[in-house]
Amino acid sequence: MGTDTWTIGRLLEITAAFLEKKGIESPRLCADILLSHALHTDRVKLYLHYDQPLTDREIAKFRSLIKRRLRGEPIQYITGIQEFWSMDFMVGPQVLIPRPESEVLLEQVLSLSRGKKIPNPERPKILDLCTGSGALVIALAHEIPEASLWACDISAAALEMALANTRKHGVESRIVFLQGNLLDPFLKRDIRFDAIVSNPPYIPSMTLDALCPEVRDYEPKQALDGGEDGMTYIERIIADGPACLNPRGWLLIEMDPEQLPLASKQMDHSGRFGERCFVKDYSHRDRVLMARKAENERDTIPG
Repeated sequence: MGTDTWTIGRLLEITAAFLEKKGIESPRLCADILLSHALHTDRVKLYLHYDQPLTDREIAKFRSLIKRRLRGEPIQYITGIQEFWSMDFMVGPQVLIPRPESEVLLEQVLSLSRGKKIPNPERPKILDLCTGSGALVIALAHEIPEASLWACDISAAALEMALANTRKHGVESRIVFLQGNLLDPFLKRDIRFDAIVSNPPYIPSMTLDALCPEVRDYEPKQALDGGEDGMTYIERIIADGPACLNPRGWLLIEMDPEQLPLASKQMDHSGRFGERCFVKDYSHRDRVLMARKAENERDTIPG
């Protein structure tokens, strides 16, 4: 084997060093993932074939992927895949990349369902609002097979991606999708749920330009921009949520930790919510506000 032969191992080592010099986060992991994608294999098989020589076509494909990453494109958009709840979901620039923080929403819904703290626990009706890629509602379909599941997004392109993911995971018959602006489709139809979960846009408009380039330049602005103070959509969900919840149903919203007290105060003023709490994410920061609709909408407690 000549010294100019590129093997899997040699290419990974040199590429990882190059990416590190360029300031790319997790350079070896990035090299591993992109070479796996270029070769249509997985990372385990890369290491089982460490000495395998590569063809010029394989090297050219890999280099094109590396160039995209160096321009700042998120690795998830390059590969078209992001893991969420140990499941692979198709993603693209029409949807936000699912984050681990959103798994907290899923965990809380599962806890409510399994603890029978949700109305109609035998067949709970659950809405995923601002569904994006559909990762959350599809994970719910796997974890709560008895649930009646709905999902909504204002973006037709996002809904196409979500539907593709339902087919990928074999749950297309389990979920009803509607296109619309937040809860408007359900207010018009007088549809009510036992739980509503949402990861709405909550980044203040004035801070969008300060986001890291991978987010600012590639992820959909419509799914990020929460208005002047980031609270525009959160406030609407809190205002309209009770009309779309069954008595003692739950509303769970992911947001910035600094927004939680403001959102809770709005619930106080509305007089339509009772039991509530803040839930921490995996970085031990308050991330999710979960609140129960008051049975008579006057039976409230301090937030």
